[in-house]
Amino acid sequence: MTGAFAHICDWVFDLDNTLYPAPTLYDAIGERMTAYIARAVGVSADTALQLREHYFHLYGATVVGLAMHHGVDARDFMAHVHDVDYSVLLPDPELAALIGALPGRKFIHTNGGGGHAQRALAALGLSSIFDAIFDLGDAEFSPKPQPNAYWRLVEACAITPSRALFVEDTLRNLEPAHQLGFTTALVGAVHPEPRPAYVGHWAVDVKALLRPD
Repeated sequence: MTGAFAHICDWVFDLDNTLYPAPTLYDAIGERMTAYIARAVGVSADTALQLREHYFHLYGATVVGLAMHHGVDARDFMAHVHDVDYSVLLPDPELAALIGALPGRKFIHTNGGGGHAQRALAALGLSSIFDAIFDLGDAEFSPKPQPNAYWRLVEACAITPSRALFVEDTLRNLEPAHQLGFTTALVGAVHPEPRPAYVGHWAVDVKALLRPD
């Protein structure tokens, strides 16, 4: 690949809302999260939803707050809430071809867990394209945008950030990657103007980002 990404050897992609539109699957996951929280914490569904959103915004992942403040078993939570029907996700041959053609290694870095990434990639027809998945469990439950999430990714996958691209739909998750030396790309509807210095590239989706000029 030439141009702005000619120096890239490692390609790191977020999963949800990056490689597929999250609402396709996340309504079902969200319902299971809320029900689990209500049961485990002993609160109403409305309060459980408030806790779910509060911990997500505070820590980057709901499960972190639940484990820290309520003693919830993080791995049990992740396995339970991702036990949903992944057949709602459809293969995307163009996306598979574009990512598959990239030179070098390809990784998933997700705040999901409990087998979520594996099942999502299988449904999308992308399983064989990626060299490794680095999920929340692999990060020892340090979610993006916590700095440890990125350090652990770099160490586990032997990534040289200056030769790697970090692709995300969530703006706040790009700043720590930029600080480590990653080239960064924001995909999706969020397009801040002026663009922060830590956002190197922007596109409406991953396919638009990777299509040859």
